[in-house]
Amino acid sequence: MTLILASRNEDKLRELRQALPAWGIQPLEAPDQPLEDGETFHENARIKARHGRRYAEADQWVVGEDSGIEVAVLGGRPGVESARWAADGVARLLAELDGVTDRAARYVCELVVLAPDGTEVRATGTLEGEIANEARGTEGFGYDPIFIPADESLTVAELGNAWKALHSHRATAARNLAGMLTQS
Repeated sequence: MTLILASRNEDKLRELRQALPAWGIQPLEAPDQPLEDGETFHENARIKARHGRRYAEADQWVVGEDSGIEVAVLGGRPGVESARWAADGVARLLAELDGVTDRAARYVCELVVLAPDGTEVRATGTLEGEIANEARGTEGFGYDPIFIPADESLTVAELGNAWKALHSHRATAARNLAGMLTQS
């Protein structure tokens, strides 16, 4: 089966291809991007999937993805604003947590797939952890240099892309999605 990813984010495309190797995931060819004005990751993923449905071929399955980081002491921020929160989200998050000892955080990923008949399938993945005191590592993207998964001592950027392909919030959501699509 081929899934059309309603995103231009090459990193997310690569990660979903790694997490779902049996599915041919292709980027959406569209002249524009939808306004991500949902209040939750799920709403934004649905907005993207519905946008993609408008441009995809009638027989294609379309997946919308939205993800980000939620920091407990910041009331869940940056949340759905993770990608737009600051020009340098890592630097801003480190500055906001300067001197803070409770650094609990989690990554969240929501996937919404729309079948050719309009049926919607939703999958969620999370990765619990905490924010490091400084950026470390070179792999991954976004907040990976400062996110330390639970039961680990290294950041996701230090653990690397191979680790991330198996354990990330996006990989978990993709596995959950694959299970649901196989059953349907």
